[in-house]
Amino acid sequence: MADYDRRGGGGYNPKKRRYRDDDDGDRRGGPRRRFDAPPHVRVRKQLLAIAENPMRPWHEEVQSIATLFTDNWDDELLRTNFVDLVLQLAVEQPMKTPFLAAVVLVANTNKPQIVDMLLAKLTSTLETKIAEGDWRDVKLYLKLAGCLQSCLEGDGVFPVLEELFLRAVDLQTASSEDTIGTELVKIILLTLPYVMVTGPTQWQQKAADLMEKTEIIAGEAHPLQALIEPYHPEAGDQSPVASQSFISLLQTQLQNEANNGWALTCLPRPWELPVEEVEQQEKIANAEKHTLPPIAIPQTVVAGPRPLFPEIYFSVYANQDVESTPPLTNIAASLIRDALIDTINVLNFNRNVTARFLIELDCYFAPRTFAARATPFDKIREIEPPKSSWKPEDVAVDAVFSQLFSLPNPEHKLVYYHAVLTEACKLAPAAIAPSLGRAIRFLYRNSHRMDLELSNRFMDWFAHHLSNFGFTWKWTEWVDNVYLSNLHPDKAFIMGAIDKEIRLSFAQRIKNTLPEPYQPLIGPEKEKDVPDFKFADDKTPFAAEGKEIAALLRRKAPEEEIEPVIERIHSLALDNGLDPLVASTDVFVTSVLHVGSKSLSHVLAAIERTKERLTDAGATSEAARTQIISSVMEYWSAHPGVAIAIIEKLLNYSILTPQAVINWAITTYAGATRGEALAKGFVYEMVFNTVVKVTSRLRQVLQKATQPEAMIDDETIEAEINGMRSLFRAIEDALVAWATGSKDEMIEASDSLGEGDGNSETEKLVKRWGERWLRVFKRRAAIEEAFIVEAKKERERKAAAAAAEPAPAAPAQADDMVVDSGDVAAEATA
Repeated sequence: MADYDRRGGGGYNPKKRRYRDDDDGDRRGGPRRRFDAPPHVRVRKQLLAIAENPMRPWHEEVQSIATLFTDNWDDELLRTNFVDLVLQLAVEQPMKTPFLAAVVLVANTNKPQIVDMLLAKLTSTLETKIAEGDWRDVKLYLKLAGCLQSCLEGDGVFPVLEELFLRAVDLQTASSEDTIGTELVKIILLTLPYVMVTGPTQWQQKAADLMEKTEIIAGEAHPLQALIEPYHPEAGDQSPVASQSFISLLQTQLQNEANNGWALTCLPRPWELPVEEVEQQEKIANAEKHTLPPIAIPQTVVAGPRPLFPEIYFSVYANQDVESTPPLTNIAASLIRDALIDTINVLNFNRNVTARFLIELDCYFAPRTFAARATPFDKIREIEPPKSSWKPEDVAVDAVFSQLFSLPNPEHKLVYYHAVLTEACKLAPAAIAPSLGRAIRFLYRNSHRMDLELSNRFMDWFAHHLSNFGFTWKWTEWVDNVYLSNLHPDKAFIMGAIDKEIRLSFAQRIKNTLPEPYQPLIGPEKEKDVPDFKFADDKTPFAAEGKEIAALLRRKAPEEEIEPVIERIHSLALDNGLDPLVASTDVFVTSVLHVGSKSLSHVLAAIERTKERLTDAGATSEAARTQIISSVMEYWSAHPGVAIAIIEKLLNYSILTPQAVINWAITTYAGATRGEALAKGFVYEMVFNTVVKVTSRLRQVLQKATQPEAMIDDETIEAEINGMRSLFRAIEDALVAWATGSKDEMIEASDSLGEGDGNSETEKLVKRWGERWLRVFKRRAAIEEAFIVEAKKERERKAAAAAAEPAPAAPAQADDMVVDSGDVAAEATA
């Protein structure tokens, strides 16, 4: 009894009943009634999960859904939901499109009306998407229509593809730099395989004729292709892989596939049933044919909401001794990549679902297309033909990296692609982690050949990814590079990655994850939470004034108390032959930073309180603006990420100008370090972020100007455009001097070392960094100029459309306001 009491069981607790009273017995009754969900809910659930279970045969799943649907055909809600869901899934989960088409084909044997309903909705949606320029959705809807080719009358989707090609020819004839025509040809070429997989012998001639036409556009290199090449090797070096345009590669692959009888071995054929289902297979083959409703394609097509650029096929698994991804000669390389890219970019609202689709990639393609999941790379070497050696993890990771390293810009923020890789690694660490390891080694080996923008994206992703997995990496593999010059690209990458890691954690923790040779890269100043206040040392010029201003700022003294100290600094500076404004600016800005050093919010509050004085100082002279930046970068030199964040806030407050930031980074600081600053990741980050800020503002102005009731005049637009162009000119002028070796600091350095011929290793590295920087910002300038041209065209088009609209009718008289309700309904319908 004592034991029972110790367990807390003593006493009567009316809320804790271990049995029912006798009078409750009749309430229990029999077993609980089973609740069956309504048909439209069950069909929806099964359609959403179609092909996701690798243990269930496709034909069983397809026939089960089609039978459930046709057995409940009288349910109007079911019919409507079915059509809407098929179209929605075709866009949001494009790898399931062949399976959705198979359900429709099987349902066509019993209820052919469903195909007419689907085609009517499909074609009307296609017309809308074509008019809006939403070309990805156009491609995905045509992909669904292509999979339904076997139940279409006549030539099916071929007339639509022919019409799209005619528009592409018109656009290419008008301008060789047109990108819409190239996009249309890509849509045509990506639709063809899904048409041919339904009946390879029936449509061979139509496909051959169409591909003969597309060769005219697909076979020509686009003028913008040179700007978006992922690799930029120096003279005498070569890219790790031959760069290929996606559209020309696709054209070549399709021609090879046509020569092989359109085998298309990677595509699933869920409408092909096993031998024992021969009767059902005959029903599918002999089912009613349907006419594809006409699709109106406007004479003038628009680029749409997403900017269009040529695409380069990028792979991080190139030149391996074992093919763990489809070779470029195989159409599977393009078809699988295209389906994955669409899945990744469409499902950007849910990285977890995206990662799951990547892990389960092999469920959506033909059996034996891939090797077994999580097969070690060493085991892949042992696989002999005809078995596939393609690792599904490598194919999935490769697709994500192709978007992460897409030029000029990926479709979504870079951090989204970071998150997808992180989630995939968490879902299947044993499968994904080795693939990522090989990708990292490939990228590091070729980082000096990569475009500088992509090299910095790799650095950002690498540090971010390590932060999600305990900052662990086999740093010993790169230990020899620690002893290289700071200008060497490999050493610069290591230093930049460690700096990014410290931003995401703290110095001591990162130091503990690094081998001994890396320890000197993290100095003791990085381990301090708050930088030293240089005016705390009495030997520093203006030390007393600096401490006094810091004390005044700390107690939020009014401006009248600070002004006398500033005047005293001016007098002392004049006595010592210094620029008084530069001296006082250095003292004041450093004091502001010291007072707000506790956190970013503290420093922003300090800047807000002193914004008026800082703005006046920045507006006085270029030297003062330069000194503001120098003071910020000097105070936070151990933590450049904090310094860059403060510089961006000073730009937002208009205390600094973009031109001042560019001049400080590429001219002042780079000159003081004789070009070594160009190898520092944070300097590139500062300049790049400043340029993005300027171009983003210009784009906002241009987009607002296209609105019907825009309140932006032409002078404002021209001022913004001229400001951006002058910024790019300043960047180019400064970088050309570094890239050609004509910078004064480089000439002086060569003369001092007795190497006036400019062939020293240091000077070669500085020139190389200048070339890499120059390529990035030349591309940025060209892209913005193209955007200005397109915005001008859009503005003129909308103005012409507005002018063509009839004038609004005069308001009706009171007697005319009484109308029949039938007339209202008729007008609404019209």
